Amino acid sequence: MTFLGLYNYWVFIFVLVVGLYAVLVKGNYVKRMIGLAIFQGAVFLLYITMDKVEGGTAPVFLTPFQPGDLYANPLPQVLILTAIVVGIAVTALGLAISIRIKEEYGTIEEAETREIDRQE
Repeated sequence: MTFLGLYNYWVFIFVLVVGLYAVLVKGNYVKRMIGLAIFQGAVFLLYITMDKVEGGTAPVFLTPFQPGDLYANPLPQVLILTAIVVGIAVTALGLAISIRIKEEYGTIEEAETREIDRQE
């Protein structure tokens, strides 16, 4: 494989860095949740691209198994489906907590909420 032939890994790295940047640098809680969702999407992309078997087919046995047949492993897709459900739940919970913080403090900026906590 050539250096640029691994473009899916370059896309993974780029999306991962964008999500990590948003989680670490942004002070807005909603932007952090969006960054976390982007980060999760990058991990999903990595798992799905690693599953690709050149010349492989789905592991559905319509004919008897022959030595040398290539089948793709279905386990990564199952794990990603579970991770997507968990990711949606985490995002929903984080956004619900952000709404509650907005109701309590009147802002969703981390620096402002810390300042309000210091004043009290």
